[in-house]
Amino acid sequence: MSEDSLLPFELPSVARKKLSVGFDGGQLSSDAGVLVLRGVEKKLGLAARLASCIRDRRKPERIEHSFEEMLRLRMFAIAAGYEDANDCDALRHDPVFKMAVGHAPESGDPLCSQPTMSRLENAPSKIEIGRLMAAMVDQFCDSYQRTPSSITLDIDDTFDAVHGQQQLSLFNAHYDERCFLPIHIYEGTTGKPVAMILREGKTPSGKEVRTVLKHVIKRIRSHWPKVAILVRGDSHYGRDEAMEWCENHNVDYVFGFAGNDVLHALTREAADAICVQRALSGEDKCRGFKAFRYGAKTWGLERRFVARIEATPKGLDVRYVVTSLKAGARHLYETLYCARGNAENLIKLHKSQLASDRTSCRDPKANQFRLILHTAAYWLLLTMRAAAPSRSPFRYAEFNTLRLRLIKIAARVVEGVARIRVFLPTACPDRAVFRALAGRLCAAGL
Repeated sequence: MSEDSLLPFELPSVARKKLSVGFDGGQLSSDAGVLVLRGVEKKLGLAARLASCIRDRRKPERIEHSFEEMLRLRMFAIAAGYEDANDCDALRHDPVFKMAVGHAPESGDPLCSQPTMSRLENAPSKIEIGRLMAAMVDQFCDSYQRTPSSITLDIDDTFDAVHGQQQLSLFNAHYDERCFLPIHIYEGTTGKPVAMILREGKTPSGKEVRTVLKHVIKRIRSHWPKVAILVRGDSHYGRDEAMEWCENHNVDYVFGFAGNDVLHALTREAADAICVQRALSGEDKCRGFKAFRYGAKTWGLERRFVARIEATPKGLDVRYVVTSLKAGARHLYETLYCARGNAENLIKLHKSQLASDRTSCRDPKANQFRLILHTAAYWLLLTMRAAAPSRSPFRYAEFNTLRLRLIKIAARVVEGVARIRVFLPTACPDRAVFRALAGRLCAAGL
């Protein structure tokens, strides 16, 4: 292994003793928790699932790193906080990452470099990208031990700024910037990712929303033909094409809906009553609900609406929801629709804490592949969190906390003839939880 040799340097003395520092500690790593992620990946079979979707067009005699090996390295690196392919140049010699991928820490060959990883990101064709996205939906379905009676799909888009000449990037006046607006779909009860779809930086059309729902739900029902499905989304997704498709395919929906003059007229009487009630009671806020039916001229039918009407000293605020459900107005808005807001937290885990907005490739297929790889890393950390002891705070921790406390652990690795030993810090504050996770996810002999 060839490395740059950095000379030792001095720091201020401690307890009247000189302090000298040098990068010559040997086989050390700062990411011992990646060994636990190795057990998670083996349990899920993510790398093998994704690698089977991509045709290897390289000459067999010149292959040094299989797609499966490279995919493991990339998803482990993202989960550990190394979100750029450039990081592979340093991590290829890290003893823990080498072991996590299946190489001996010292005698094993180095892992793949950044150029090799970049070629992998640009390798999948459009058809293979479709297979990879379908594989992630399959992963979602296979994560259940039993077929659920019902699932809730929360769909939303998020801002992803671009700073180059990436294809599909558009200027969005709302954000005053060139961007993508990728669609994220999660299962609302469990937080499991279903699909992440790269798209141009504009509000989705009704036909686009219908197409996304059609492909995702068709794939889910190929596993679970009788599962009840509820789709939730904001007003970007309350489109006639999407609602009509849901009605024709036995899918329930709750969508936000932008107000208009006709809707305001239908709720004016109830809104006036609530404003009078607040004025007479002297309360700071007064809220009420009204259920009614409304149909735009282009729809051809009327649909059920619920209006949330709120009067405050600052004025009147009315929000509308369109739905196929028959639940009470208050329950439908406050319990069913507002729970959709948790999708924002899930997107934060995916985008902010796993840096899935690093979509800097010129080719949109490569950027979509990156979204898939970041979703795979999401699965690793989500499964790791679910395996934490039930009374442990890690059971509900954010991914940054898991990374800081359970992955970023120093390790010294010693490779012998018949055994590899990993020495962790004696003063590790979370060693009990680390040991429990290792026992649950990394059984010896597997």
